[in-house]
Amino acid sequence: MADVTELKQHLWKKLADSPFVMVGLIDSQQHHIPLTAQLDEDQVDTLFFFAGKDNRLTPGGRAMVHFAAKGHDYFACLDGDLRVDNDFAQIDKLWNRHVEAWFPGGKDDPNLALLRFDIDGAELWEADMSLGGMVKMLFGGKIKGDEEGSHAVVDTTAAS
Repeated sequence: MADVTELKQHLWKKLADSPFVMVGLIDSQQHHIPLTAQLDEDQVDTLFFFAGKDNRLTPGGRAMVHFAAKGHDYFACLDGDLRVDNDFAQIDKLWNRHVEAWFPGGKDDPNLALLRFDIDGAELWEADMSLGGMVKMLFGGKIKGDEEGSHAVVDTTAAS
């Protein structure tokens, strides 16, 4: 089983490997939508998203981000505040060819909004079952606590 520090480290590694998440405003009746998280190693507990100014998330507010790693071995639910933060230096730092495909006007596209999500807390799960645990699960056996994996509720996703 991973300790809490390892769980946090694994979150950022898994997000870097597959940055696709579902994002929604807590006080909204609208469904969450898929976005690609932009990671800035200099910003602890922060995710960024490029979106159109007409996106349903641009009003901002309390939000949740849901993440499932592409190997289906790691899951996270992050809560925090979402807001537009069109700091040009941050846009420039995070800009890449994938973002450019969505905004034909480039970094100065009039519809461009950089959303900033400041994480206030998270619940993290990592499936780390032993080979014996996986065999038991396949054949309907009882999984023991040390075969389940790791789980933590944290106030910060910073590794230390």
